Amino acid sequence: MSAPKNTLLPARRRRIHPAWTVAAVAFLALVGAAGFRAAPGVLMVPLQNEFGWSTTVLSAAVSINLVLFGLTAPFAAALMERFGVRAVTAVALVLIGAGSALTVLVTESWQILLTWGLLIGLGTGSMALVFAATIANTWFAKSRGLVIGILTAGSAAGQLVFLPFIAALAQDPGWRQASLLIAAGALAVVPLVLKFLKNSPADAGVLPYGADAEPVTTPGSTSGSPPGPGQAGAGEPRRNAAARALQVLKRASKLRTFWALAAGFAICGATTNGLIGTHFIPSAHDHGMSQTTAAGLLAVVGIFDIAGTIASGWLTDRFNPRILLAVYYQFRGIGLLVLPLLLSATVQPSMIVFVVIYGLDWVATVPPTAAICRQVFGADGSVVFGWVFAAHQLGAAAAALAAGAIRDATGQYTYAWFGAAAMCTIAAVISATIRKDAGRKDVVAVPA
Repeated sequence: MSAPKNTLLPARRRRIHPAWTVAAVAFLALVGAAGFRAAPGVLMVPLQNEFGWSTTVLSAAVSINLVLFGLTAPFAAALMERFGVRAVTAVALVLIGAGSALTVLVTESWQILLTWGLLIGLGTGSMALVFAATIANTWFAKSRGLVIGILTAGSAAGQLVFLPFIAALAQDPGWRQASLLIAAGALAVVPLVLKFLKNSPADAGVLPYGADAEPVTTPGSTSGSPPGPGQAGAGEPRRNAAARALQVLKRASKLRTFWALAAGFAICGATTNGLIGTHFIPSAHDHGMSQTTAAGLLAVVGIFDIAGTIASGWLTDRFNPRILLAVYYQFRGIGLLVLPLLLSATVQPSMIVFVVIYGLDWVATVPPTAAICRQVFGADGSVVFGWVFAAHQLGAAAAALAAGAIRDATGQYTYAWFGAAAMCTIAAVISATIRKDAGRKDVVAVPA
């Protein structure tokens, strides 16, 4: 006899749990959305050469993108709970594709603020790392750290896939073809998302991967697992996504752990997307290195980012995440401190060492940060991680704009690298002081 329709099948009755299919599609979606993350550093010089725009103007476009990237994330997490992961992800990829394609039509600097800034910022924000946390928390009861590490590596894989091609196209035939490549990469994943990215284990008739094998009723009953994204329990009204995100922020902001994570992640964003991601290629170009060579180095960062993030997820499942964060930030600071001494017209062995270490450390901070959010804030963990990620992108936006201004004022990036190294030491200290015994009992309830 077949199982009743209102019963979720235990994971062990299936050869491959549907959670892994969902994770695979989510990985591809993150790869498709990551194309623009590789673009600004490569396209900045060609745009300056064609239009004569300053580094500050183009940095402002990147900063708007990063701000929206960050501020959209917590609302996107709540929207995924309200409307489902599939719908939000598909719309986000369409926005990224539209923003990239429309960039080829720009002729004035304010137009790049709309395409790079508004459209792509909203799209990438909805596909931010909170997406990885939502998939892991919804579909996996065990190995969440590893899954978050793998999905986070999707962004690095996207950088690896797109960056060499973007760099080559930007030189010949030109930056417009590079922008169209980014658009095609984002839009190509949409059909896979619509067909295979299910919103929750209940949609597939199973329990989350690694959950207890006891049959439970589907969401809407009085027992069993909580409703998944896009579903509400019996008698529970669908919640307004914006209100949900703001209520979670109100609760989380009463805890010191939230502010420690937000401060550390702001520095994380400043030293990755804000500085290296945006200004490494122009800085290397200042030292006589070709754009293609510099882009190749950044692609190598992406290769080791994949390994480092997956390894960090594995470590997060086994060791204290606050100690991992402190180590990651301090190693990053050391790398930034020596970077000005390594830049030259040719690639020296010392630069290869920097690229490998920085790649391993690039987003290794994500799995332990997401784990602490889950441990401390429980069911609110994904949305809280969205707010922490917003701080990440605000830090990235400030650093991108500040580094551009420093370059225009001094003719070099040296002070930007030194300042970032100092900030990493601060992040390491902050992370090490997060309370070791922080847990759900610390959460302060705030009436809706």
